[in-house]
Amino acid sequence: MEYITVPWRKDYVKNAQKMKQCFFCVASKRNHDQKDFILFRGNHNFVILNKYPYSPGHLMIAPFNHLDSIEKAEKKASDEMADILKKSIEILRKVYHPHGFNTGMNIGHSAGAGVAYHYHMHIIPRWTGDSNFMPLVARAKLTIEDIRQTYDKLSRHFKDVVL
Repeated sequence: MEYITVPWRKDYVKNAQKMKQCFFCVASKRNHDQKDFILFRGNHNFVILNKYPYSPGHLMIAPFNHLDSIEKAEKKASDEMADILKKSIEILRKVYHPHGFNTGMNIGHSAGAGVAYHYHMHIIPRWTGDSNFMPLVARAKLTIEDIRQTYDKLSRHFKDVVL
């Protein structure tokens, strides 16, 4: 097995573990969805853009309740998360036409969770050949658009979502 390091994430993970306030909770309680990059609010969960995306359209679904693991969630909340996951993939297919997706959760620091105190699901659009070695050789990450462009593209599709 080959191991590839991602050094650009180190500072983010260290800072996320030391945060005094949960950024999911702070963003979900404020009424600044555009500023916080919140695309959708359900009854139990919300969709937010990842500010440090692996690829354009990298979304996260997080519950409003501050819980560290999904097994602590009420059934209606985890069912809604699954419904939002399906809608999010549908929208990302329509807008970005990816070849595939990575979806999932990292529960606990040892599982790779940068934010282990508030569980969340990642949805990452993927394209064949979308990985490159620029972060390793040039300490630079390439992206085809900034987060504001991603928000503007996706927000109009999420405003019509009904679960």
